[in-house]
Amino acid sequence: MTIPRTDVVIRIYGPGQVPPLLDVVADIWADAHPELVDNPGAATAGLSVPALHRQITGHLKWTGFTMVVAYAGGTDCGFGYAFPCSATYWFGPDLLDRVPQGARTERLMGLCELAVRPPWQSQGIGSQLHARLLKAIAPKWSSLLALPSNERGRYARLGYEYAGPYRNQPGGPEFDLLLMRTDSWTASPQ
Repeated sequence: MTIPRTDVVIRIYGPGQVPPLLDVVADIWADAHPELVDNPGAATAGLSVPALHRQITGHLKWTGFTMVVAYAGGTDCGFGYAFPCSATYWFGPDLLDRVPQGARTERLMGLCELAVRPPWQSQGIGSQLHARLLKAIAPKWSSLLALPSNERGRYARLGYEYAGPYRNQPGGPEFDLLLMRTDSWTASPQ
């Protein structure tokens, strides 16, 4: 069992506050994903620091966009961001009819990124970031995309279940679409 760090401060940022943080969160993302940094195949698939910048900038337009950044001892060590979105946007036409009715009709949060630098991993920081996003957005359902190479158990501990394979573009990488009904979420929010 992970004992959460108590010296972590999590700050919440809205769309207007995010642009100055782009390099900070991109650095966290790069540290958390060394297998993708400087990997031409990953960059081609849209998994790179420049792609992250474009992704975040594109998502800033969504009403309710929320970013959380964790600081331990004054050092930025993790971040996440999400926004409320429509099921049609998030799941796309190929998966829409394969997800539960509630995920299609009730408030849905698209969790786009959740990353913690390696020295701070396995200390409950990711769970704290996740809890803050859930509290800020207050969805009935949360969904995320994960590379199949990621440990599904990590997300299962948060309450996510596999909902199917997903490609966000033809010929792009295949992701695991994970889904969680938030009233079943049992982790202790910080």
